[in-house]
Amino acid sequence: QGQLVESGGGLVQPGGSLRLSCAAPVSISSPDTMGWYRQPPGKQREVVAVITDIGTTSYADSVKGRFTISRDNIKKTVYLQMNSLKPEETAVYYCNVRRLRYPSYDYWGQGTQVTVSS
Repeated sequence: QGQLVESGGGLVQPGGSLRLSCAAPVSISSPDTMGWYRQPPGKQREVVAVITDIGTTSYADSVKGRFTISRDNIKKTVYLQMNSLKPEETAVYYCNVRRLRYPSYDYWGQGTQVTVSS
């Protein structure tokens, strides 16, 4: 029931752009938060951006002004527009959808590889 479908990763040159998408099953109760995390090679997973059910957003300091998170509540889909990408942002990007109220859940996507390289 909690399978998330991610898409949009790939290889991009430094300074380029990518748009990630993550679709949750439309049958689940509306998420409280939808977010993106990333795990660079050899490092821990870190938060990139999160958006609440009312559209409040928060970003890691390193991506402010370059990344934009958005969501479609009807489609239960979250997006991450990434601009001016840097080589150090090469990582596996994971989406997360979470609901604290009943029925609660915490689902993760399988991850999509983003490689920033010339």
